Amino acid sequence: MSIPYDRRTPHRFDVVGSFLRPESLKAARRDFEAGRIGRDELTRVEDDAIRDLVAKEKAAGLGVITDGEFRRATWHLDFMWAFDGVGHAPTAAGLPFHDEAAMIDDTYLTGRIGVGHHPFVDHFRFVQALEDERCVAKQTVPAPAQFLEQMIMPMNLEGTRRIYATDEELIDDIAAGYRAVLDELYEAGCRNVQFDDCSWGVCVDARAEQFFGTDAAGLERVKHELLEVNNRALEGLPDDLTVTTHVCRGNFHSTWACSGGYDDVASLLFARENVSAYFLEFDDARSGGFEPLAQVSDGKQVVLGLITTKSPELEDEDEVIARIHDAARYVPLDRLALSPQCGFASCEIGNKLTEEQQWAKVALVRRVAERVWR
Repeated sequence: MSIPYDRRTPHRFDVVGSFLRPESLKAARRDFEAGRIGRDELTRVEDDAIRDLVAKEKAAGLGVITDGEFRRATWHLDFMWAFDGVGHAPTAAGLPFHDEAAMIDDTYLTGRIGVGHHPFVDHFRFVQALEDERCVAKQTVPAPAQFLEQMIMPMNLEGTRRIYATDEELIDDIAAGYRAVLDELYEAGCRNVQFDDCSWGVCVDARAEQFFGTDAAGLERVKHELLEVNNRALEGLPDDLTVTTHVCRGNFHSTWACSGGYDDVASLLFARENVSAYFLEFDDARSGGFEPLAQVSDGKQVVLGLITTKSPELEDEDEVIARIHDAARYVPLDRLALSPQCGFASCEIGNKLTEEQQWAKVALVRRVAERVWR
Protein backbone atom coordinates (compact mmCIF):
# COMPACT_ATOMS: atom_id res chain seq x y z
CA MET A 1 0.00 0.00 0.00
CA SER A 2 1.18 3.57 -0.58
CA ILE A 3 2.19 5.69 2.39
CA PRO A 4 0.36 9.02 2.64
CA TYR A 5 2.36 12.16 3.31
CA ASP A 6 0.95 12.51 6.84
CA ARG A 7 2.32 9.13 7.95
CA ARG A 8 5.90 10.27 8.34
CA THR A 9 8.03 9.28 11.28
CA PRO A 10 9.02 9.84 14.01
CA HIS A 11 5.98 9.54 16.23
CA ARG A 12 5.64 10.82 19.79
CA PHE A 13 5.76 7.17 20.95
CA ASP A 14 8.41 5.42 18.88
CA VAL A 15 11.07 2.71 18.88
CA VAL A 16 14.54 2.46 17.39
CA GLY A 17 13.73 -0.76 15.57
CA SER A 18 15.37 -3.99 16.76
CA PHE A 19 13.70 -6.49 19.07
CA LEU A 20 14.74 -9.63 20.92
CA ARG A 21 14.83 -12.67 18.63
CA PRO A 22 12.54 -15.52 19.69
CA GLU A 23 14.27 -18.82 20.53
CA SER A 24 12.70 -20.50 17.49
CA LEU A 25 14.47 -18.01 15.22
CA LYS A 26 17.81 -18.35 17.00
CA ALA A 27 17.57 -22.15 16.71
CA ALA A 28 16.72 -21.95 13.01
CA ARG A 29 19.71 -19.72 12.33
CA ARG A 30 22.01 -22.15 14.16
CA ASP A 31 20.55 -25.00 12.12
CA PHE A 32 21.06 -23.05 8.89
CA GLU A 33 24.67 -22.24 9.71
CA ALA A 34 25.30 -25.90 10.55
CA GLY A 35 23.74 -27.01 7.26
CA ARG A 36 20.81 -28.81 8.89
CA ILE A 37 18.19 -26.66 7.13
CA GLY A 38 18.21 -24.69 3.88
CA ARG A 39 17.61 -21.04 3.11
CA ASP A 40 13.93 -21.59 2.30
CA GLU A 41 13.25 -23.09 5.72
CA LEU A 42 15.15 -20.31 7.49
CA THR A 43 13.16 -17.72 5.55
CA ARG A 44 9.90 -19.43 6.55
CA VAL A 45 10.88 -19.23 10.23
CA GLU A 46 11.91 -15.58 9.80
CA ASP A 47 8.61 -14.76 8.09
CA ASP A 48 6.59 -16.36 10.88
CA ALA A 49 8.61 -14.61 13.59
CA ILE A 50 8.22 -11.21 11.90
CA ARG A 51 4.46 -11.63 11.47
CA ASP A 52 4.22 -12.43 15.18
CA LEU A 53 6.41 -9.45 16.08
CA VAL A 54 4.37 -7.02 13.99
CA ALA A 55 1.20 -8.27 15.67
CA LYS A 56 2.81 -7.49 19.03
CA GLU A 57 3.96 -4.06 17.81
CA LYS A 58 0.40 -3.27 16.79
CA ALA A 59 -0.99 -4.60 20.08
CA ALA A 60 1.46 -2.32 21.91
CA GLY A 61 -0.11 0.65 20.11
CA LEU A 62 2.91 1.50 17.98
CA GLY A 63 2.22 3.53 14.86
CA VAL A 64 5.57 2.42 13.43
CA ILE A 65 6.33 -1.20 12.61
CA THR A 66 9.68 -2.83 11.82
CA ASP A 67 10.84 -6.38 11.22
CA GLY A 68 12.87 -6.22 14.44
CA GLU A 69 15.97 -6.78 12.26
CA PHE A 70 15.13 -10.48 12.55
CA ARG A 71 16.81 -11.33 9.24
CA ARG A 72 20.17 -9.92 10.36
CA ALA A 73 23.08 -11.07 12.49
CA THR A 74 23.96 -7.45 13.34
CA TRP A 75 22.32 -4.06 12.98
CA HIS A 76 24.91 -2.81 10.48
CA LEU A 77 27.21 -5.41 8.95
CA ASP A 78 24.60 -7.46 7.07
CA PHE A 79 23.71 -4.32 5.14
CA MET A 80 27.35 -3.82 4.13
CA TRP A 81 27.81 -7.48 3.16
CA ALA A 82 25.22 -7.04 0.39
CA PHE A 83 27.46 -4.51 -1.38
CA ASP A 84 29.97 -5.51 -4.03
CA GLY A 85 33.53 -5.13 -2.80
CA VAL A 86 32.79 -6.00 0.85
CA GLY A 87 34.05 -9.19 2.50
CA HIS A 88 33.77 -10.61 6.00
CA ALA A 89 35.13 -13.44 8.13
CA PRO A 90 34.69 -14.63 11.73
CA THR A 91 36.61 -12.41 14.12
CA ALA A 92 39.48 -13.57 16.27
CA ALA A 93 39.42 -10.78 18.85
CA GLY A 94 36.04 -9.06 18.59
CA LEU A 95 35.27 -5.40 19.22
CA PRO A 96 36.07 -4.02 22.70
CA PHE A 97 32.90 -3.29 24.65
CA HIS A 98 32.67 -2.54 28.36
CA ASP A 99 33.31 -5.87 30.17
CA GLU A 100 32.81 -7.94 27.01
CA ALA A 101 34.08 -8.38 23.45
CA ALA A 102 31.48 -8.23 20.67
CA MET A 103 32.26 -11.30 18.56
CA ILE A 104 30.90 -10.07 15.25
CA ASP A 105 32.51 -10.70 11.87
CA ASP A 106 35.50 -8.70 10.73
CA THR A 107 34.25 -6.71 7.72
CA TYR A 108 36.55 -5.14 5.14
CA LEU A 109 36.94 -4.12 1.50
CA THR A 110 37.85 -6.62 -1.20
CA GLY A 111 37.28 -4.27 -4.15
CA ARG A 112 35.53 -1.09 -5.16
CA ILE A 113 32.13 -0.55 -3.59
CA GLY A 114 29.03 -1.05 -5.71
CA VAL A 115 25.52 -2.38 -5.26
CA GLY A 116 22.86 -4.08 -7.34
CA HIS A 117 19.53 -5.20 -5.92
CA HIS A 118 19.79 -4.93 -2.14
CA PRO A 119 18.02 -7.63 -0.07
CA PHE A 120 16.87 -5.07 2.49
CA VAL A 121 14.39 -3.87 -0.13
CA ASP A 122 12.74 -7.28 -0.02
CA HIS A 123 12.81 -7.13 3.78
CA PHE A 124 10.95 -3.82 3.60
CA ARG A 125 8.33 -5.13 1.19
CA PHE A 126 7.48 -7.96 3.59
CA VAL A 127 6.82 -5.52 6.45
CA GLN A 128 5.02 -3.05 4.22
CA ALA A 129 2.48 -5.75 3.37
CA LEU A 130 1.62 -5.88 7.10
CA GLU A 131 0.76 -2.17 7.34
CA ASP A 132 -2.79 -1.10 8.09
CA GLU A 133 -4.56 2.22 8.54
CA ARG A 134 -3.02 2.63 12.03
CA CYS A 135 0.65 1.94 11.31
CA VAL A 136 3.45 2.53 8.84
CA ALA A 137 6.62 0.55 8.10
CA LYS A 138 10.06 1.95 8.86
CA GLN A 139 13.28 0.60 7.33
CA THR A 140 16.44 0.83 9.42
CA VAL A 141 19.90 0.81 7.83
CA PRO A 142 23.36 1.72 9.11
CA ALA A 143 24.31 5.29 8.27
CA PRO A 144 26.75 5.98 5.44
CA ALA A 145 29.07 7.34 8.13
CA GLN A 146 29.01 3.94 9.80
CA PHE A 147 30.07 2.32 6.53
CA LEU A 148 32.88 4.86 6.14
CA GLU A 149 34.02 4.40 9.73
CA GLN A 150 34.19 0.64 9.27
CA MET A 151 36.61 0.99 6.36
CA ILE A 152 38.90 3.72 7.76
CA MET A 153 39.46 2.30 11.23
CA PRO A 154 43.10 1.27 11.80
CA MET A 155 42.26 -2.45 11.53
CA ASN A 156 41.02 -1.94 7.94
CA LEU A 157 42.79 1.15 6.68
CA GLU A 158 45.75 -0.60 5.03
CA GLY A 159 43.43 -2.82 3.00
CA THR A 160 41.18 0.11 2.14
CA ARG A 161 44.13 2.12 0.84
CA ARG A 162 44.99 -0.65 -1.62
CA ILE A 163 41.61 0.06 -3.26
CA TYR A 164 40.95 3.73 -2.51
CA ALA A 165 43.87 6.14 -2.46
CA THR A 166 41.87 8.78 -0.58
CA ASP A 167 38.87 9.00 1.74
CA GLU A 168 37.18 11.28 -0.81
CA GLU A 169 37.15 8.49 -3.42
CA LEU A 170 35.73 6.12 -0.83
CA ILE A 171 33.06 8.67 0.15
CA ASP A 172 32.06 9.04 -3.51
CA ASP A 173 31.31 5.33 -3.87
CA ILE A 174 29.61 4.93 -0.49
CA ALA A 175 27.32 7.89 -1.17
CA ALA A 176 26.48 6.63 -4.66
CA GLY A 177 25.71 3.17 -3.31
CA TYR A 178 23.40 4.54 -0.63
CA ARG A 179 21.54 6.72 -3.09
CA ALA A 180 20.96 3.63 -5.25
CA VAL A 181 19.56 1.69 -2.28
CA LEU A 182 17.42 4.61 -1.12
CA ASP A 183 16.05 5.01 -4.65
CA GLU A 184 15.20 1.31 -4.75
CA LEU A 185 13.51 1.49 -1.35
CA TYR A 186 11.50 4.51 -2.51
CA GLU A 187 10.36 2.71 -5.65
CA ALA A 188 9.22 -0.15 -3.43
CA GLY A 189 7.02 2.31 -1.51
CA CYS A 190 9.24 3.10 1.47
CA ARG A 191 8.79 6.60 2.87
CA ASN A 192 10.50 6.21 6.25
CA VAL A 193 14.19 5.34 6.60
CA GLN A 194 16.27 5.48 9.77
CA PHE A 195 20.06 5.77 9.62
CA ASP A 196 21.67 4.06 12.62
CA ASP A 197 24.96 5.73 13.43
CA CYS A 198 27.46 4.88 16.17
CA SER A 199 30.26 6.79 14.44
CA TRP A 200 29.36 10.01 16.31
CA GLY A 201 29.35 8.04 19.56
CA VAL A 202 32.94 7.01 18.84
CA CYS A 203 33.91 10.62 18.09
CA VAL A 204 32.76 11.87 21.50
CA ASP A 205 34.69 9.27 23.50
CA ALA A 206 37.86 10.36 25.31
CA ARG A 207 39.71 7.65 23.34
CA ALA A 208 38.43 8.79 19.94
CA GLU A 209 41.87 9.68 18.58
CA GLN A 210 43.12 6.23 19.53
CA PHE A 211 40.08 4.54 17.96
CA PHE A 212 40.66 6.31 14.65
CA GLY A 213 44.46 6.11 14.85
CA THR A 214 44.91 9.85 14.50
CA ASP A 215 45.56 13.09 16.37
CA ALA A 216 43.25 15.98 17.30
CA ALA A 217 43.43 17.56 13.85
CA GLY A 218 42.83 14.20 12.20
CA LEU A 219 39.78 13.58 14.39
CA GLU A 220 38.28 16.88 13.28
CA ARG A 221 38.84 15.85 9.67
CA VAL A 222 37.09 12.52 10.35
CA LYS A 223 34.08 14.32 11.86
CA HIS A 224 33.71 16.45 8.74
CA GLU A 225 34.00 13.34 6.53
CA LEU A 226 31.25 11.60 8.51
CA LEU A 227 28.99 14.60 7.97
CA GLU A 228 29.93 14.76 4.29
CA VAL A 229 29.19 11.13 3.48
CA ASN A 230 25.82 11.25 5.26
CA ASN A 231 24.76 14.43 3.50
CA ARG A 232 26.07 13.28 0.13
CA ALA A 233 23.92 10.14 0.41
CA LEU A 234 20.87 12.34 1.06
CA GLU A 235 21.29 14.58 -1.97
CA GLY A 236 18.48 14.62 -4.50
CA LEU A 237 16.07 12.38 -2.62
CA PRO A 238 12.30 12.85 -3.04
CA ASP A 239 10.73 15.36 -0.65
CA ASP A 240 8.31 12.76 0.70
CA LEU A 241 11.07 10.34 1.76
CA THR A 242 11.71 10.96 5.45
CA VAL A 243 15.18 10.08 6.71
CA THR A 244 15.91 10.20 10.44
CA THR A 245 19.02 9.09 12.30
CA HIS A 246 19.71 7.26 15.54
CA VAL A 247 22.93 7.94 17.46
CA CYS A 248 24.26 5.81 20.30
CA ARG A 249 27.51 4.64 21.85
CA GLY A 250 27.31 0.91 21.25
CA ASN A 251 24.69 -1.66 22.20
CA PHE A 252 25.76 -5.29 22.57
CA HIS A 253 24.44 -7.77 25.15
CA SER A 254 23.46 -4.91 27.47
CA THR A 255 26.92 -3.37 27.34
CA TRP A 256 28.41 -0.34 25.60
CA ALA A 257 31.55 0.77 23.75
CA CYS A 258 31.90 4.54 24.22
CA SER A 259 31.04 7.43 26.53
CA GLY A 260 30.73 11.17 26.14
CA GLY A 261 28.21 13.97 25.69
CA TYR A 262 27.21 15.41 22.31
CA ASP A 263 29.03 18.72 22.93
CA ASP A 264 31.97 18.11 20.56
CA VAL A 265 29.83 17.01 17.60
CA ALA A 266 26.70 19.16 18.00
CA SER A 267 27.84 21.89 15.60
CA LEU A 268 28.09 19.29 12.83
CA LEU A 269 25.61 16.56 13.71
CA PHE A 270 22.77 18.72 15.05
CA ALA A 271 23.27 21.88 13.03
CA ARG A 272 24.33 20.55 9.64
CA GLU A 273 23.27 16.93 9.05
CA ASN A 274 20.36 16.93 6.60
CA VAL A 275 18.05 14.51 8.37
CA SER A 276 14.62 15.46 9.67
CA ALA A 277 14.93 14.01 13.17
CA TYR A 278 17.39 12.56 15.67
CA PHE A 279 16.83 9.51 17.87
CA LEU A 280 19.32 10.24 20.67
CA GLU A 281 20.65 8.09 23.48
CA PHE A 282 20.09 9.81 26.83
CA ASP A 283 19.49 6.94 29.23
CA ASP A 284 22.42 7.53 31.60
CA ALA A 285 25.30 9.86 32.41
CA ARG A 286 27.43 8.48 29.56
CA SER A 287 25.39 10.63 27.14
CA GLY A 288 25.97 13.94 28.91
CA GLY A 289 23.42 16.70 29.33
CA PHE A 290 20.77 18.23 27.08
CA GLU A 291 22.64 21.51 26.51
CA PRO A 292 24.01 20.49 23.05
CA LEU A 293 20.40 20.22 21.81
CA ALA A 294 20.41 24.00 21.56
CA GLN A 295 22.30 23.51 18.29
CA VAL A 296 19.59 21.39 16.65
CA SER A 297 18.62 23.37 13.57
CA ASP A 298 15.13 24.82 13.20
CA GLY A 299 12.33 22.45 12.30
CA LYS A 300 14.11 19.22 13.19
CA GLN A 301 12.62 16.83 15.73
CA VAL A 302 14.44 15.11 18.58
CA VAL A 303 13.36 11.72 19.90
CA LEU A 304 14.68 11.41 23.43
CA GLY A 305 16.01 7.94 24.25
CA LEU A 306 15.33 8.13 27.98
CA ILE A 307 14.21 4.52 28.51
CA THR A 308 17.13 2.10 28.57
CA THR A 309 17.07 -1.21 26.71
CA LYS A 310 20.14 -2.40 28.60
CA SER A 311 18.35 -3.49 31.79
CA PRO A 312 14.87 -4.71 32.71
CA GLU A 313 14.25 -2.22 35.52
CA LEU A 314 11.49 0.23 34.64
CA GLU A 315 12.24 3.93 34.93
CA ASP A 316 10.08 6.15 37.13
CA GLU A 317 7.47 7.84 34.93
CA ASP A 318 7.58 11.15 36.76
CA GLU A 319 11.36 11.30 36.50
CA VAL A 320 11.20 10.63 32.75
CA ILE A 321 8.62 13.38 32.33
CA ALA A 322 10.80 15.79 34.29
CA ARG A 323 13.73 15.00 31.98
CA ILE A 324 11.56 15.63 28.90
CA HIS A 325 10.68 19.08 30.23
CA ASP A 326 14.36 19.67 30.98
CA ALA A 327 15.19 18.90 27.34
CA ALA A 328 12.39 21.26 26.26
CA ARG A 329 14.53 24.13 27.56
CA TYR A 330 16.63 23.61 24.40
CA VAL A 331 14.17 22.16 21.86
CA PRO A 332 10.47 23.07 22.01
CA LEU A 333 8.22 20.36 23.45
CA ASP A 334 6.24 20.13 20.22
CA ARG A 335 9.43 19.02 18.44
CA LEU A 336 10.27 16.34 21.02
CA ALA A 337 9.24 12.69 21.19
CA LEU A 338 10.15 9.62 23.24
CA SER A 339 11.63 6.19 22.55
CA PRO A 340 13.92 3.62 24.14
CA GLN A 341 17.56 4.68 23.93
CA CYS A 342 18.44 1.94 21.41
CA GLY A 343 17.12 -1.31 20.02
CA PHE A 344 16.59 -4.34 22.23
CA ALA A 345 18.82 -6.58 20.10
CA SER A 346 21.34 -4.73 17.96
CA CYS A 347 22.89 -8.16 17.40
CA GLU A 348 21.32 -11.63 17.50
CA ILE A 349 22.46 -12.21 21.07
CA GLY A 350 20.14 -9.47 22.32
CA ASN A 351 20.23 -7.51 25.54
CA LYS A 352 19.82 -9.02 29.00
CA LEU A 353 16.07 -8.88 29.49
CA THR A 354 13.12 -11.08 28.63
CA GLU A 355 10.55 -10.47 25.90
CA GLU A 356 7.99 -9.67 28.61
CA GLN A 357 10.35 -7.08 30.08
CA GLN A 358 11.01 -5.70 26.59
CA TRP A 359 7.31 -5.06 26.01
CA ALA A 360 6.98 -3.54 29.48
CA LYS A 361 9.61 -0.99 28.40
CA VAL A 362 7.64 -0.23 25.23
CA ALA A 363 4.46 0.17 27.28
CA LEU A 364 6.28 2.60 29.58
CA VAL A 365 7.29 4.74 26.59
CA ARG A 366 3.64 4.83 25.49
CA ARG A 367 2.30 5.78 28.93
CA VAL A 368 4.78 8.62 29.33
CA ALA A 369 4.22 9.93 25.81
CA GLU A 370 0.45 9.95 26.32
CA ARG A 371 0.86 11.91 29.56
CA VAL A 372 3.19 14.50 28.01
CA TRP A 373 1.60 15.03 24.60
CA ARG A 374 -2.07 14.14 25.21
